[in-house]
Amino acid sequence: MRENNGGVPALSRPPAGTSAARPARNPSSLVGRVGHRFGFWMIALAFAIGMAFSTVPTPLYPLYQARDGFSTLMITAIFAVYAVGVIISLLLAGHVSDWWGRKSILIPALGLELLAAALFVTVPSLSGLIVARLVTGLGVGMLTATATAHLHELHTRHRPGATGFRFEAVSTAANIGGLGVGSLVAGLLAQYVDGPLRTPYLVFAGLLLLSILGVVLTPETVEEPLVRRTYRPQRISIGHGDRAAYVAAAAAGFASFAVFGVFTSVAPGFVAATLHHPSRALAGLMVFSVFAPAAATQALTSRMRPGDKLASGLAAQALGLVLLAVGMHAINLPAFLVGGAITGIGAGMLFKSAVGAVATMAAPARRSEALAGLFLISYLGLSVPAVGIGVLTTRHVTPTAAVTWLAIMLLIILGAVAALSRRRPAGAPSASSQ
Repeated sequence: MRENNGGVPALSRPPAGTSAARPARNPSSLVGRVGHRFGFWMIALAFAIGMAFSTVPTPLYPLYQARDGFSTLMITAIFAVYAVGVIISLLLAGHVSDWWGRKSILIPALGLELLAAALFVTVPSLSGLIVARLVTGLGVGMLTATATAHLHELHTRHRPGATGFRFEAVSTAANIGGLGVGSLVAGLLAQYVDGPLRTPYLVFAGLLLLSILGVVLTPETVEEPLVRRTYRPQRISIGHGDRAAYVAAAAAGFASFAVFGVFTSVAPGFVAATLHHPSRALAGLMVFSVFAPAAATQALTSRMRPGDKLASGLAAQALGLVLLAVGMHAINLPAFLVGGAITGIGAGMLFKSAVGAVATMAAPARRSEALAGLFLISYLGLSVPAVGIGVLTTRHVTPTAAVTWLAIMLLIILGAVAALSRRRPAGAPSASSQ
């Protein structure tokens, strides 16, 4: 399992010989004419479209609530189903493209998202929404691992011997940046185009079809194995070397994903109902303002020392959470948006720091298992706090109070991360030396 440099897990073992060109598998004459440079940008585009589709429903949730009378709890449950789908797919299929080939996983992954788009349009009931979100999660789990590996290999073959900066910047922009763009585009379409619960999905269905075509035209980078490997799910383990450092990394992952989960589930409804700004375009912009800074920060801090990155991430997320609470209690939209952007910066830095710390502390033979444990805990952070807010709102707790309690809980977790990161056994490397 590898870091994809974008904040979303890539449960894929580094392919042998990644730094050297390997023959494409059964290239057709058409595919053979498509260079690795063109293929790199085709996969980046498909990656961005696939990730963007996963946040299309985010600014539309208040419309579903108004149409069908959903509670906040139901919205968070629907979102949690998506997280469950991602986890299942990551653990069962995120690593198999290493021997089945990148394209043989990318095309079905995008196909699952296309199926989800069809479900959103043709089965507008609650059951259809739940199934569509589950299918979306399954597709995203397959996509993140495979697209990241494919991008790395295409970059290496197009620019042998070059640094990985282009790969890191593009994969981060496609991954985390795509999440923000999807919500922004869906919000604008819902605000200014007819059929707000149909048009965004139809637009992205067309984009997904184009992305599948782009993958078909891209060279394969994994050769056919001489012996077919026996399938097994991705292994998970959480016991590695410096337990305090591992717990700190896992807590940082949980806190980071909790921010992303809240902003892609309940935050649009909060802005509409509590801050009295029901604009769908604004809801999409709000989510974009969290993910865009997170993506930019991850790309721009690649060369920052791990210890400095961790400290900066902790400080930024803590400051952002305080501003969020101030914006909610003062019913001040600018403060809420600024708090969200700063929180996104902190979350992006924290998660990248957590992945780097776990990858460093784990033995090479168990690195994949260690990172799988980290991502499992992080995805619990994506879903559990959001569902907790939904439960609280059904017990006559105001959304402002529920989100404030979450902010306090995350501040406590951030404090624990800071304390644990300073506490290491004698002889253990410091964060800044990793």
